[in-house]
Amino acid sequence: MAYVITQPCIGTKDASCVDVCPVDCIHPGPSDEGYDEHEQLYINPDECIDCGACEPACPVTAIFEESAVPAEWKSYIKINADFFQGA
Repeated sequence: MAYVITQPCIGTKDASCVDVCPVDCIHPGPSDEGYDEHEQLYINPDECIDCGACEPACPVTAIFEESAVPAEWKSYIKINADFFQGA
């Protein structure tokens, strides 16, 4: 089960989660092409190893385990997965 980045990340894009991810599954990072074009960061559900390192690193509490995503932000599960479709 992957972690998911939700609504509080929009406009913040604090990259603390990128820095602590041991498998580099959070994109786009500040050094990635297209970073400025996206309003939030995304976790690749196929690469996430469910280590949880990103969750406490997020200063705006935007990251949740997939099963714990608040009801109002459930759509972000698909939003995160869709970002990586065709990538």
